[in-house]
This record gives sequence, structure tokens and C-alpha cells, in this order.
Amino acid sequence: MKRIAVMTTGGDAPGMNPAIRAVVRTAIGNGLEVAGIEEGYSGLLEGMFREMDVSSVGGIINRGGTILRTVRSKDFHDREIRQRAYIHLESAKIDGVISIGGDGSRRGLYAITKDTGIPTCFIPASIDNDVYGTDYTIGYDTAVNVGLDAIDRIRDTAGSHERTFIVEVMGREHGFLALEIGLTGGAEVIMIPEFKEDVDIKKTAAKLIQGFKRGKSSNIIVMAEGVGLSSDVAAKLEKITGLETRYTVLGYIQRGGTPTAMSRKLGLMFGYEAVKTLKGMKKGDSRMVGICGNKLKVSEMKNVISKERAIDAYAYKMNKIFSL
Repeated sequence: MKRIAVMTTGGDAPGMNPAIRAVVRTAIGNGLEVAGIEEGYSGLLEGMFREMDVSSVGGIINRGGTILRTVRSKDFHDREIRQRAYIHLESAKIDGVISIGGDGSRRGLYAITKDTGIPTCFIPASIDNDVYGTDYTIGYDTAVNVGLDAIDRIRDTAGSHERTFIVEVMGREHGFLALEIGLTGGAEVIMIPEFKEDVDIKKTAAKLIQGFKRGKSSNIIVMAEGVGLSSDVAAKLEKITGLETRYTVLGYIQRGGTPTAMSRKLGLMFGYEAVKTLKGMKKGDSRMVGICGNKLKVSEMKNVISKERAIDAYAYKMNKIFSL
């Protein structure tokens, strides 16, 4: 293997730049040439390659987002359209590909190996932490801390005005982010897609009223966007309880900003391991790097690609006790 390519795909996540930095410098340190693919799978279809050297990744370890940029591409799902990408990979003399992205992104990467035999290695980066095969993804810790900071600030004003606040966080299909933020932020209620049966407005209203009768000055509800609209939930709760209820949607604020130490370290570790792994791979190999039990783990892509990461039901039940 002489020349590899690296790209960032799907939604951006804080820590992607440290991962790019690690990939480029590890590759060069091991005698490999590196090409960066701009704008992810969309850029790959258009042949948007740029040469990467040591200086091209200088000063990016503390930057959020991705210097290679990322554009979602529905066209890459079409095998016939993907042939354009393979022509570009061949023209650029790429021997292996590393992709940094979320769960949907690794399916695209696996397709490259299945179609062409080109070895690929996947680095999980997602604020949702929903990638099977790793305990943590790049960017998750940063997103949790952004949400936690928001809750701490909101609780101050909620207590001052004796209000109920709903904090809506990202997470369309999964509630990993909402659960972690709610648990560590001391939320009275956590609403996530995995436990939709618990999203009962009347029961929630009764719990809030009971809390205020005991002398609570405020209530915080953390809600994943996949549950519904926080504006609707706020209106219904206020109507039933008579308690002033407000909502805040954090949205894309959780994607940006300076990556935490953990997000940076994961990016660096995953990037380093991905290059070392890719260098020793053969035609037809596709793997993923991750961390399990505080140890780096490399998985065969075929063993993780079709599996979904389960929510931590223990933590969810634990919060129910804490929020009595």
C-alpha cells in the first residue's frame, strides 16, 4: 500500500479534525501518501481530491467541524452512480480509503470494498453515539457537555421563575445523547424514542405537580427530537398543570464548537489506529476502529454493519429513581 485517501462523511462532529490530523501524520510517518477527499461521498463522486502533507493539518486540533467538509449524498446509494467514484479512486491511484463519520456513512464505505475490493477502514464520529461496535464515537462527549452546560444555565432561570423547562436535544432515532445529558444534568424527566411508552403527558404532568407540592422550585425535562415537538409537549403540560412551561431547542449548537479533551483524544487514537490497520489489510478487507472497555478494538465491518447499538436501559431506570 502506497497511497491512501481520507474523507469525512455524514453530519460533522467535534473531533473530526483531530482524526484527520492523526490519519495524515500517521500515514506520512509510515511512508504513505495521503489524499483528502473534500465534501465526503458527494466529493468522491466528483473527484474532489487534494494532496495532504504535514503542514496541511497544522493548527486544526482545536477546531470544530471538518477542514475537508462534508456533504450528504443520496446518489451514493445507487450502485451505478457509484461507478463514477471508483473511476476517480483508480485515477488518483488510491490503494485504501479511510472514512470518518456516522452509522450511515460506514454503509457507504463498506459498499466501496464490496464493489471494488479496495481495503477500507472506518472511524466512528457522531454526536449521537449510535454506532455499533464502539462504546464512544468522536464528538459525543463534546455534544453532551454542550447540552449539560445549557441545562445548568437554564436551571438557574427556571428556579428563579418557578418554571418547567423542556430542553430538546438532537437524536431522531436514538436517545443516547438525551439520556446522558438528562442523567448527568439531573433532569426530572427524560423522553427518548427507545421508551416512547413512557412519554405520557398526563403521568408527566402529575409528577411535575407532585414535585412543586413538595417544594421544588423548577423542573427540567430533556427530550430527544425523535419523540416529537417540544413546543407541543410544553403547551400540553402547561394546560394540564397550570405551571409556566417553556422550551428550548439546542439543535445544531451541539455539533459545533471546540472539541473536548475526550473528543480530541478519540480522534487522535482512532486516526492512528485506522492507518496502522489499513496498512496491513488486503484486497476485500473492510474494518472499523472503536473503543470498548477503554481499549482500542478493531472489528471486521461485516460483523458490525447490520447491528444497532442498544440504549443503556440501566441508566434510564436509574434516572427514574434519582428524579423522584
